[in-house]
Amino acid sequence: MKRKITVGFLMLSFFAFSQQNTIDQKVNALLKKMTIEEKIGQLNQYTGDNQATGPITINPNKEAEIKQGLIGSMLNVLGTKYTRQYQELAMQSRLKIPLLFAQDVIHGYKTSFPIPLAEAASWDLAAMELSARVAATQAAASGIHWTFAPMVDIGRDPRWGRVMEGAGEDTYLGSRIAAARVKGIQGKLGDVNSVLACVKHFAAYGAAIGGRDYNSVDMSERMLWETYLPPFKSALDAGAATFMNSFNDLNGIPATGNKYLQRDILKGKWNFQGFVVSDWGSIGEMVAHGYVKDNKEAALSAITAGSDMDMESNAYRYNLAQLVKENKVSITLIDDAVRRILRKKFELGLFEDPYKYCNTEREQRELNNPEHRKIAREVAAKSIVLLKNENDLLPIAKSTKKIAFIGPMVKEHKANMGFWAVDLPEVDYNKEIVSQWEGLKNKVGKNAELLYAKGCEIDDNNKEGFAEAVATAMKADVVILSIGERWDMSGEAKSRSNIHLPGVQEELVKAIQATGKPVVVLINAGRPLVFNWTADSVPAILYTWWLGSEAGNAIADVLFGDYNPSAKLPMTFPRDEGQIPIYYNHFNTGRPAPNDTATHYVSAYIDLKNSPKFPFGFGLSYTQFEYSNLKLSQTKMKKNETIELAFQLKNTGKVAGEEVVQLYLRDKVGSVVRPVIELKDFQKIKLNPGETKTIRFSINKEKLSFYGKDLNWIAEPGDFDLMIGSSSTDIRLKTIFELIE
Repeated sequence: MKRKITVGFLMLSFFAFSQQNTIDQKVNALLKKMTIEEKIGQLNQYTGDNQATGPITINPNKEAEIKQGLIGSMLNVLGTKYTRQYQELAMQSRLKIPLLFAQDVIHGYKTSFPIPLAEAASWDLAAMELSARVAATQAAASGIHWTFAPMVDIGRDPRWGRVMEGAGEDTYLGSRIAAARVKGIQGKLGDVNSVLACVKHFAAYGAAIGGRDYNSVDMSERMLWETYLPPFKSALDAGAATFMNSFNDLNGIPATGNKYLQRDILKGKWNFQGFVVSDWGSIGEMVAHGYVKDNKEAALSAITAGSDMDMESNAYRYNLAQLVKENKVSITLIDDAVRRILRKKFELGLFEDPYKYCNTEREQRELNNPEHRKIAREVAAKSIVLLKNENDLLPIAKSTKKIAFIGPMVKEHKANMGFWAVDLPEVDYNKEIVSQWEGLKNKVGKNAELLYAKGCEIDDNNKEGFAEAVATAMKADVVILSIGERWDMSGEAKSRSNIHLPGVQEELVKAIQATGKPVVVLINAGRPLVFNWTADSVPAILYTWWLGSEAGNAIADVLFGDYNPSAKLPMTFPRDEGQIPIYYNHFNTGRPAPNDTATHYVSAYIDLKNSPKFPFGFGLSYTQFEYSNLKLSQTKMKKNETIELAFQLKNTGKVAGEEVVQLYLRDKVGSVVRPVIELKDFQKIKLNPGETKTIRFSINKEKLSFYGKDLNWIAEPGDFDLMIGSSSTDIRLKTIFELIE
């Protein structure tokens, strides 16, 4: 039997090798037929006319250029009707090289899922992979071959609007999520539901100075390797087909023209075989950086550094041929970039059938698949974080007769999609998106009376609606108050210096809380917000982010206990902007503050606590979990050995629930300073009331390793704190082990 399995595996491996070898032969044969202009065409990407996510380059000759083979890819072309029309033009070109259609499918296509940061709060890798698979299936059915996702930038500054698009502040969690999303997006390349993933933004974009989008990044090389690069490597190891470079400069060199990032690391050390696309106009933007004087120099810098495809700059289109003639750019550089792009078109099967993704019947079937809505509802519920629940106010009793639902978010539809949602022109989002009001109505039916008042707008200072809101609250048995930031206050180019609740919303909370009624607050946002009075004064708070198509139903499921919240924060929530950047796995100092009140010649503020309002990994449940009986297989470990640990987790409450158990380590002494605590593993465990499970983790050399002084990947002998917790600050079990030579 073993021999049969081995022979079968070898045959499959040989088939895969032969298939790739055949593709490479086809690519090389095609390359020999191409003129320099046709080659450069493959490196040229234009936007369509549906929508834009950047400054459009006006090109009235777009269709003629497609027929001439001068465009290799298009973005923002939505629907099989339009992708087929453009592909038919490409089939009139001399070599009939198919176009590659791309789109920002960030958290769903027609069926919208929670924003990525919200999904990250689920800590549910299988759910995130499934959500990406559904999004890719719908996008592929609509003619899309390639999505500019996932974004894997580590984000430690909630002022930066694009934190909503990523997985939060932690490198380990972000790396695991990056791999899950790549697998979900791509499936099996060549399958009709497969879409190319594009990992972005390479690299360190999330460390933009001041949290201001497109800004510079300045960091040590060790921080780059230890904190910001691992999610990209994880995505690559998961099979990511393409990468996108970033807008920022890194230590003075724009990422688009950064040879160290693209050629030395990505294509060199990591042996990446896919292709790199610029971000929108980022090649031409190197002129504004002051790094090059014009688009010709920008093209030279980008192609030399390893940027293969030019999105919307026209820098390659009008300058590369001349640069080759002047012997400033080798034709081998052009050929390498073209090969990488053609290879992906062959792998998708577009040469075999250019209209493979243009089936209108499949489009209608997949865009209206009811199973996709069910999955969206489940993922949305998994993404809601219970921040506070005094006196078990939640879940709301199903016998409740009068419920007041107040706030500017209650009856919103499209806003529940959040930023980076695909906006399909033929979709009526008032019908497509379940509002929070509709979700609550669906849940209570005729069993309870729902009362409504808006109270105020999101971001103005008008309090005229307060009186109606207070009067409405006084009639109810319980009040649900839905507040937050506007959907377009977070996302690309949506950095905010003030991340408090906008407008007079917190004053509305104060007015409603003063009624003496039980109050539940829902906070809708794309980033961590500051809401200290609400956090301190209101008995129950759910952080609902932006949850997508099934937002209303998912929120109702959690409010009434049909789903027990299990999410944990993927980012630290600050008390004030003055703490930013704030993250859990910081270094210690020579004068660490022993507590939140110490200020005398220690690393602390004199006017603000060091601790966050809500820590990384935090999230409550409607039940309670007891951790006990931690055991290690050994307390001394050699570098070639593994420590096995086990402990007991018990649901001591009255309802079933899920707990994200988190394994943290601390290297107590290192040749370079180490973080005070680091996430190294986690599991999401479901337990029935009274049920106990034995939870097991393994610790090997890899979990103990870090980048040393010379950027060598090492594990140093010494003592390690081992911590098991419900969050980064709620450590339930702790012990010490030693790594020995």
